[in-house]
Amino acid sequence: MTLSTILTEYRRAITTILGITGMGIILFYALCDTSCSYLQGDIFGIDLKYIGTGYMFALITLTAFRQMAYVRALLALGIGVEIYLIAYQLVQKTYCPFCLSFAVIVMLAFALNYEKPLAIKNGWFKRILHGFGDVELPPFSGKRIPLMAFVFFGYLFIMLTFSGSTMPAYGAEKSPLPSYGAGQYELIVSTDYFCPPCRSLEAELDPALDEFLSRKGIRVTFVDVPLHKQTYLYAKYFLYVAKAARNYKDILHARRVLFSIAENQGITDEGNLAKALKAQGIAFETYDLKPVYHALNELIKTHKINSTPTCIVKYSNSDIRKYTGTFQIKNGLAMLRASLPRGKKAK
Repeated sequence: MTLSTILTEYRRAITTILGITGMGIILFYALCDTSCSYLQGDIFGIDLKYIGTGYMFALITLTAFRQMAYVRALLALGIGVEIYLIAYQLVQKTYCPFCLSFAVIVMLAFALNYEKPLAIKNGWFKRILHGFGDVELPPFSGKRIPLMAFVFFGYLFIMLTFSGSTMPAYGAEKSPLPSYGAGQYELIVSTDYFCPPCRSLEAELDPALDEFLSRKGIRVTFVDVPLHKQTYLYAKYFLYVAKAARNYKDILHARRVLFSIAENQGITDEGNLAKALKAQGIAFETYDLKPVYHALNELIKTHKINSTPTCIVKYSNSDIRKYTGTFQIKNGLAMLRASLPRGKKAK
């Protein structure tokens, strides 16, 4: 039995497995395993993660009921959508491995279910049009609809309805960012209080920042990146704390508390978050944050920060190094530590 025969005989089972794998990819992306990436999009306000999950569920359901003509039409629609989304990532120069993996799943499922058109059409245009295959759907009995039409419709639909972004943003003018220390080097720390990898890195990052800031030669800037919807509130109060902080030690303590509250209490109400901070003895001062948000947006755009955790180490204007994910950041901090002078303790 040839491989082609095996694939044809078991393609319903394999298609179901591919559908389940596609849903697993979306779940893995949502859980943010190694770093939290910012490449977001929606259709009519519905996040693509939910649409992708519904798409794979429909694929599995149609396969289970042996509606293979509809399966091929649905996969052709998906091909059109994925062509647009892949092109979008190429233009934006921001790539999501989970999104690309999902696209590969759709393409594999389409190839697995491909069937040659029943009749080769006369004329080069019809040959191309039907070369992708065709289907006969019950409402249009007796007519073979080229799958290329579904590919085109999928592309056109996503082009007209898709709203995406590759950079997180706050509100919107210039104000000093929460920066501490001074020196020839600069370290930009970008985290998200609801990012699991950021939480796991915090145990090592916090003492490293304390060490760096206690030595001369470096300036540390904190940039909270609002990847998760709850982060905006925590980032807002971090800036309020920075306004009232006496020194960098107050800031590091506030970061620890905010991470702890996000992980253990998950507070999403502003009043409760303010109470929780006061209960920990953390002072904060409210003020207009629009100028700070503008500066944060500029920094995020300049360094193309689209995932967390991310650290930017600026050794000079011509030597700027970007580290993303826990492994890279640990190595980057080790290199930075070796470059710092053994100065006096900072106050």
